Amino acid sequence: MHTIAVQLAPILAAEKSKTPFYIAGGLLVAWALILSLGIGTRMPDFPRSLQQQRGVMAITAVLVLAALVTAIATSGGSKATSEAAQTTSTSTESPTPSATSTSTSTPTATTGTPAPSSSPAAASTSLSLAADPAGALAYNTKQLSAKAGTVTITMANASPVEHDVAIAEGTKVVGSIPGFIGGSKKLTVTLKPGKYTFYCTIPGHRAAGMEGTLTVS
Repeated sequence: MHTIAVQLAPILAAEKSKTPFYIAGGLLVAWALILSLGIGTRMPDFPRSLQQQRGVMAITAVLVLAALVTAIATSGGSKATSEAAQTTSTSTESPTPSATSTSTSTPTATTGTPAPSSSPAAASTSLSLAADPAGALAYNTKQLSAKAGTVTITMANASPVEHDVAIAEGTKVVGSIPGFIGGSKKLTVTLKPGKYTFYCTIPGHRAAGMEGTLTVS
């Protein structure tokens, strides 16, 4: 019986369609119906002898093996066919060039004035100014000069009279320090290029001559 199944396997496996499986399955179903409805209902004592039992078992085993073999062969053939179709589809696909490989790098033209380098730090100027130590209503200078940017004026007042200093651009005061006697005070302002006036704001002192010109370049 095993020899019959082995002999049937290559023949059934060579068949790529599902027809052998349908035939083997149909025969197995038909054999089961014959045993149960045909012979079984008419001959309650079937099988009557040992030979009949062996015959029934042999036929049943052959049909079951045939169904199994055809099922395996059919599934294997379907798998091989699917793999072959996939391989054929892959081999016949036209390679599509990637966008990266076909793209042409176009240099970007740069026009206009190149960006300037970072501007240098704003200038910082320190100036000294002093009131007349003898008490006259005057500064020690009437001309000061500085670079545009931060300007720091250190004013000393050794006079017994109260004095201060203010910086003005025209009539606009851009910075000042309060009046004081003795010691020194600092005035720091940020100035653009131009001419400024420095003077004492104590009533009557500017009119008496406590003023000068600050030139910023």
